[in-house]
Amino acid sequence: METKDLLEDNKIQEIIDLLRSDMSAEQMIEALDDYHENDIAEAYESLETEDRQRLFGILGAELLSEIFPYIEDVGEYLTEITPEQAADVLENMDADDAVDALEDIDDEEQREKLIELMDEDASADVRLINSYDEDEIGSMMTTNFIVIEEDFSVKQAMRSLISQSQDNDNINTIYVVDKEQKYCGAIELRDLILARADTPLADIISHSYPSVQADASISDSIEMLKDYAEDSIPVLNPNDEIIGVITAQDIIEAVDDEMGEDYAKLAGLTAEEDLNESLLESIKKRIPWLLLLLGLGLLTSSVIGIFEGVVASVAVVVVFQSLILDMAGNVGTQSLAVTIRVLMDEEISGVEKAKFVLKEMRVGGTNGLILGLLAFVFVAVYLHGFKAYVWYAAFSVSGIVGFSLFVAMIVSSFIGTIIPIFFHKIKVDPAVASGPLITTVNDLVAVVTYYGLAGLLLVGRL
Repeated sequence: METKDLLEDNKIQEIIDLLRSDMSAEQMIEALDDYHENDIAEAYESLETEDRQRLFGILGAELLSEIFPYIEDVGEYLTEITPEQAADVLENMDADDAVDALEDIDDEEQREKLIELMDEDASADVRLINSYDEDEIGSMMTTNFIVIEEDFSVKQAMRSLISQSQDNDNINTIYVVDKEQKYCGAIELRDLILARADTPLADIISHSYPSVQADASISDSIEMLKDYAEDSIPVLNPNDEIIGVITAQDIIEAVDDEMGEDYAKLAGLTAEEDLNESLLESIKKRIPWLLLLLGLGLLTSSVIGIFEGVVASVAVVVVFQSLILDMAGNVGTQSLAVTIRVLMDEEISGVEKAKFVLKEMRVGGTNGLILGLLAFVFVAVYLHGFKAYVWYAAFSVSGIVGFSLFVAMIVSSFIGTIIPIFFHKIKVDPAVASGPLITTVNDLVAVVTYYGLAGLLLVGRL
């Protein structure tokens, strides 16, 4: 691993030395052909501002437009060159990459100025993507695609492909429209290349090729996009006209963003926090849920206070409290994760949801029975061997622990399933509302079950 890192560092240093050299533009561009744009971007970020500004005249807008998408905060580097130069770079980028780059610029007036300086087609594409909300498919699409008409001959289709590929390099899938410019299918590049000149285009069109509406929710569409596993999928407007495509890379990014957001939500946050986020913004995201959980935690503590007499009479029960609470929390979290996954299918019926709840309770009950029996044996052995309890007393306590564990795991499975289903029903994101709430409710139920049983069965008998 260290050798690999050393080789990587040496490669980046080679590119830095190359970019700082005084060779001609033609020589430098030819030398850079041996390196991937991602490595060039890393080297570019390591240069001084003066070196980067000098490179614009050497590398040109076209090459920089291929490098900049690999830079995480490209807005900083766009502001180092003139607005006219920055606009040249942006209009050479894919529209979705240009939109991402513009989002890195904080000054709204500066962003608008750059869009106005871009050529008409490029600025129109950027405005089109920006017209969609960030949670809609249209906000992630690119306008880099090939489209032909269904009444073309194979020869005409090839000619159109060659012509359009000068500006669009997503050519593995060619999209087909009818006379009214409505989407009607797709053709794989391989099929078009292998087709004979006299082959009707209709014979190689896949009319069942999937598509997605531009205003569709990203979170609702992810599973469908993943299931088809295509290089790209067309994005349609309400008139079924192709206005862009979602590429495999876009889908990967969408899945990554969705997982990151859900992970943050399960922790009780409203969204995934950014490294550059201010202290105040982070506090605002976390404090509402923490206040709610503080109230629920105080309720749980007050319930424990009700059983103060139990603790005073049979102090040993406190030792195993964390065992019951931890297992209840773990089971609830497992059920929550599975439930949210199931709820991604919007077509699941009420009967199927009921069957799912019962199944989760059976799973929790079976696991609870197994773990409860193990706790029954091992807790008794521990109390007899290390605490000198007689077998009757040891098994009395371990029986309470084992039975409480069994009940807590059944209830936790139910709560971990029914709460997200309820929130989903009332149109509240279950990932936001469920995680911390389930843990606290499970704690409350487990405490009542455990200390209640201990009070009924142990006080006055040990």
